[in-house]
Amino acid sequence: MSDTPPVDDATPAPDATPRELPRVVTSRWGLDDSHTLERYEATGGYQALRSVLDKAPQAVVDEVKAASLLGRGGAGFPAGVKWGFCPPGVWPRYLVVNGDESEPGTYKDRILMERDPHQLIEGVLIACYAVGCAQAFLYVRGEMALAQERIAAALNEAYAAGYVGKNILGSDFSVDVVLHWGAGAYIVGEETALIESLEGNRGMPRLKPPYFPAAQGLYLKPTIVNNVETLSNLPWILTNGADAFSALGAESSRGTRLFAVSGHVAEPGVFEVEFGTTTYRDLIYEHAGGIRDGNELKCFIPGGASAPWFFEEHLDLPLETGAVGKAGSMMGSGAIVVMDHTTDAVKACWKVVKFFAHESCGKCTPCREGTDWLEKILERILHGHGRPEDLDLLLDVCDNISPGLAWPPRQTTICPLGPSAVSPVNSAIVRFRDEFEAYIARAEPPAVATVGGPVPVDIRVGASS
Repeated sequence: MSDTPPVDDATPAPDATPRELPRVVTSRWGLDDSHTLERYEATGGYQALRSVLDKAPQAVVDEVKAASLLGRGGAGFPAGVKWGFCPPGVWPRYLVVNGDESEPGTYKDRILMERDPHQLIEGVLIACYAVGCAQAFLYVRGEMALAQERIAAALNEAYAAGYVGKNILGSDFSVDVVLHWGAGAYIVGEETALIESLEGNRGMPRLKPPYFPAAQGLYLKPTIVNNVETLSNLPWILTNGADAFSALGAESSRGTRLFAVSGHVAEPGVFEVEFGTTTYRDLIYEHAGGIRDGNELKCFIPGGASAPWFFEEHLDLPLETGAVGKAGSMMGSGAIVVMDHTTDAVKACWKVVKFFAHESCGKCTPCREGTDWLEKILERILHGHGRPEDLDLLLDVCDNISPGLAWPPRQTTICPLGPSAVSPVNSAIVRFRDEFEAYIARAEPPAVATVGGPVPVDIRVGASS
């Protein structure tokens, strides 16, 4: 498995000289001691923080805005703009780092935390200085034991060196950073559910409005929630300048971005490529080595398990938020899951739906009931008891969770988990309906033994025998 990203991204024009791209967030990944303070300082670490302390906080905000840094957690909202949403004069305010990377197929943030925790901590400190926070919380997914250990060790080193704590580097800027371990719930990847969990409650999303985190977040105070990769970009931006960052990528997607490629590829891994100009074909066939065993591509999930599926005709789409959205899906968490022609589309669909049904927090009825129904109907089909009307029933349940089955999805739920379970069902049935029909054609009605002989059982969702 190759986790070290290549330097070049897309194939250049025939007469063009290949451009060497800077590694914005992965420059230390090839070093065995990349997680240590000694190595971080030796490679320019915490110099951006030193330079920031000589500037006005608003100047830092303006620099990040000028860089056009989009959030890397899925929503893709401009980070600098998000920072400006805190109501003026309301204190205290908090920074919360969303390290609960829980989307299936996504593992870029985990590797960032494991291999370069000081880069993340420096990004946290820069953001706190810009926003005016004296308290930050690093929320890390419960299963990421190594990431937790590396961040804890890095925080101890940073405190001892005077980078975190009171009067940082002799200034009047003080910040405490708390490392918080999650319990492994997918739903707390949603920012308001994460805040609920931080407060000691069960992780369930809050209604927006009124609970927009920037206005009423952690402890009902203004709170900025940023993703791990988003904050990890800040040291490079503040060291090299907004112009250097915005010179990379496409007009609407500046800089570089990490993508985790997994599934049926020869060399799965995490790759840093130029945002908005690299295509899915470049990423899958060049960086990830192509489809395993010389097989053919069947489909791929372009942005984590909650994204609608893409197919061969989408390979030449650029990795750019607008282009992917217009094509009917999303870049989401930066996770690309590739499926070759040997994949059973029905089983793949069921597996994704089963995950979302299990992870539903139960707060919203369409999600709580609908995801469970989808799972049961798919299991019935796979176990040889499907019926021709089940395909329409599946789409009807999907329509009740996300009316219209369109993209972007319309929600009947507080958060997008419900519509996330709709994506694989709609994608698979529309494209691979014949595979579902083949399962149903082989189906036999189940029976139960009675005194008078076997009696067919109606196992439709909600039906009684």
